[in-house]
Amino acid sequence: MSLYIGHIHKYNSLNEQPDILRPLYSALQPSSSVEEIRYYDSRLSDQQMALLQYQRENIHYLSEEVLRLQESLSKYHRSVAASTPQVDLTHLLASRDQELRALSAEMNQVHSELRLARGLIAEKDSEIQHIRGNNNQYVEENERLRAILGEWSTRAAKLERALEAERVSNMELQKNRAKLKRQSTREKIPDIPQSESSSIGVL
Repeated sequence: MSLYIGHIHKYNSLNEQPDILRPLYSALQPSSSVEEIRYYDSRLSDQQMALLQYQRENIHYLSEEVLRLQESLSKYHRSVAASTPQVDLTHLLASRDQELRALSAEMNQVHSELRLARGLIAEKDSEIQHIRGNNNQYVEENERLRAILGEWSTRAAKLERALEAERVSNMELQKNRAKLKRQSTREKIPDIPQSESSSIGVL
């Protein structure tokens, strides 16, 4: 740290003060490109040389600090891992084992319910198949009855037509019979002789 204070004192003693705050707050940023460095008489000024030297040393110091912090962090993680009580690990393992057993029991229960549901589904499918079979039988029976009903309807229509023809024929026969009866009645009445009619007149 005294080295940094000495550099700052050296910067303050120069004619033109450099921008000390910029490298302090952004020491990890990449250094300025060569094009941004101003030359005086084809060489860097003393002020710029001092600033570059300070930046190099500051970067080196920060790199060492980063390495030291990384090493401290690694040691801290190792110490935390080593200081974990065995009792806590045993309790943690027991808790995990209990959770696994609970999950296993729940899984077995789910499998049991799943098997029961599958059995119910199979039973319902069997009932549906039975109902479909009965329905098919009913459909076939209905079709057979419809066919019989159609046949009976056809026969009834034929019988009605035959009965109507028989009625017409009977009416014609009755008319002919009445006509013949009248004719036969007329033929049975005898004619009165002429002699008998004259004798009747004398009397």
